[in-house]
Amino acid sequence: MTTSALASLSSDLAAIVDRLAPSVVQVHGRRRPASGVAFDTNAVLTTVRALGREDGLRLRRHDGETADAELIGWDPATGLAVVRTALPLTPATQSAAEPRVGHIAVAIARSWSNAVTASAGIVSVIGGPLPTGRHRSIERVLRTSAPMHDGFAGGAFADTAGQVIGITTASAIRGLQVVIPAPIAWTAASEVLKHGRPKRGFIGVAGQPVALSGRQREAAASERGVLIVGVTADGPADRAGIVVGDVVIGFDGASVGSTDDLVHLAGGERIGRAVPVRVLRGTAVQEITVTVAERSA
Repeated sequence: MTTSALASLSSDLAAIVDRLAPSVVQVHGRRRPASGVAFDTNAVLTTVRALGREDGLRLRRHDGETADAELIGWDPATGLAVVRTALPLTPATQSAAEPRVGHIAVAIARSWSNAVTASAGIVSVIGGPLPTGRHRSIERVLRTSAPMHDGFAGGAFADTAGQVIGITTASAIRGLQVVIPAPIAWTAASEVLKHGRPKRGFIGVAGQPVALSGRQREAAASERGVLIVGVTADGPADRAGIVVGDVVIGFDGASVGSTDDLVHLAGGERIGRAVPVRVLRGTAVQEITVTVAERSA
């Protein structure tokens, strides 16, 4: 890589940090502060690990202004928490692009002095479900080579457009830092604001995005789908007849091209509903009715 290319990359990374810095706040809930990401004008996504306690919470904005904060609720499966404040905030933008292994990304957080701090790496692994306790799991997680310390818990993980693709946890698996994908984090936060806890839909599958073959594309009128690689025994999908090897291409009338699509479409508003799921079995399109269940907290 030439010197000019390195200089350009360096400037681009710095611009990502500059863009997101106003949306990343400092969270005071422990002896050492951690980070949070504004996803609304008065609400912040962070982690239970960052809070440490439920009362006496304070937020510190990028310009040094501070205010009390109230814990609205948290998600036991992901460890994400939502706090509300009267301090006006600059919401971060959730990325519409799906991350891929090998993508460059930047973790952005606040140091103990409230200075912005950053760490760069690549998306190293995309996988899941990740068990987080008895009957608890995160459907999908990102893992990254970007090194992080405790202060990064609750920080932003951003793509090269400066948009959020995940919330950092400052926890590691085999040396790689764990990041909760933005669609899961935003959905959980919205449900916490509405109900005090997330209502998470569950159909009982594990999948990975795939490009369809020529004959499959012709049959499905689509280029991508989600290959089912695991089915929970006696779960909604299993009872409906979905099997390993099926490729999901549609869910309740919407197209499915990624695992994020599937997680979002099986969200809380569809719990208890019987919805049509379009799958490719070989090159034949089938429509299977699945009743979305609520994932146990």
